Amino acid sequence: MLKEFKKFAIKGNMIDLAIGMIIGAAFTKLVTSLVETVIMPIISIFVGKIDFSNLFIALDGKEYVTLAAAKEAGASVVAYGTFLTGLIDFLIMTFVVFIVVKQLDRFKGKEEAKPVTTKKCPYCISEISIEASKCPHCTSDL
Repeated sequence: MLKEFKKFAIKGNMIDLAIGMIIGAAFTKLVTSLVETVIMPIISIFVGKIDFSNLFIALDGKEYVTLAAAKEAGASVVAYGTFLTGLIDFLIMTFVVFIVVKQLDRFKGKEEAKPVTTKKCPYCISEISIEASKCPHCTSDL
C-alpha cells in the first residue's frame, strides 16, 4: 500500500489535487465575501433593509432581538438567514464552475477538431489515406 501511495504521489495526482484544493478554498472565501459584503446588502435594499444574517426562528417560542441574543440565552434556533446566504454562495459557486468547465470543454474541442485524413480498410482494417481508392496493404478496391 505504501508503494502504491508513493506511485500516486510521484505521478503528480496528489500535487494537482492539493493545488486544486488550495485554489478552491481561496475561491470559496472570495465568493463568500462577495455574497456577504456586496450581494446580500443589495438584496436587503430591495426587500426592506433586512439583515439576512439576523433572520431566525427561536424554537422555544420566545422573542429575541438578535440571533446572538437567542444563542446567548441558550435557545435552539433555525437560522434561515444564514442558510439563504449559504444558498446564494452555493448558486454562485456552481454557476462559476459551470462556466469554467464549459470554457475548458470549448477549448478542448478546438484542439481535438483535427481534420480526418485517414480511414480503415474494411477488408484488412489497416489505416489508409482517406482519398485512397485501393488499399495499399491488401490491394482491395475501396
